[in-house]
Amino acid sequence: MEKLEMLYEGKAKRVFKTEDEDLYIVSYKDDATAFNGLKKGQISGKGVINNKMTNIVFKYLEENGIKTHLVEEINDRETIVKKVEIVPLEVIVRNVAAGSFSKRFGVEEGTALKNAIVEFSYKNDDLGDPMINNMQATAIGITTEAELEDITKQVLKINDLMKKFFIERGIKLIDFKVEFGRCKGEVILADEISPDTCRLWDAETNDKLDKDRFRRDLGGVEEAYEEVWRRITK
Repeated sequence: MEKLEMLYEGKAKRVFKTEDEDLYIVSYKDDATAFNGLKKGQISGKGVINNKMTNIVFKYLEENGIKTHLVEEINDRETIVKKVEIVPLEVIVRNVAAGSFSKRFGVEEGTALKNAIVEFSYKNDDLGDPMINNMQATAIGITTEAELEDITKQVLKINDLMKKFFIERGIKLIDFKVEFGRCKGEVILADEISPDTCRLWDAETNDKLDKDRFRRDLGGVEEAYEEVWRRITK
């Protein structure tokens, strides 16, 4: 399948049209950003790991009843996906206090939460992706109550499946963010699942194996991504 016009370039990916109007090609970059683009850099090999890891996790989720935009991986950095209209929400699930949640609520990082939390942020770079609640999201017309209910149900199931997937590989799923897209009357999982979009800690040592190593200048960024990849594929 041939890449045609580039439709979109984000912080970590490019999206291209193809000769099939219902299919796009997603191309993963090594570019890394944090703090809504204020910090920028490169993580060598990240695009390859994120592409392949996303496809492995999406296939696992598909096998367990979650519909995704995945069609076919075509090379190390590129995957064919279904055309979707992205719901302009970042959907965040938290199992353990970390990052901005710890700062907002004064909960020590690493504290296990008594229940999983689903949060939403409005996907809008100009506004800095502000947090948004259900009533605000429906009031400004970016989604509906039925759609939010569907997304919440799906993402909690995704959380349960992913916690199992990662702990079997010696990794704790601290939190993650995903996006959903509208596709032929359904809302399906889109975007990616990778160390860019998940907080992943070693189950024994709590060593960070994700983009926090880049955000916080902890060093060993490439090694952390490679370690996650090694455990997923061993």
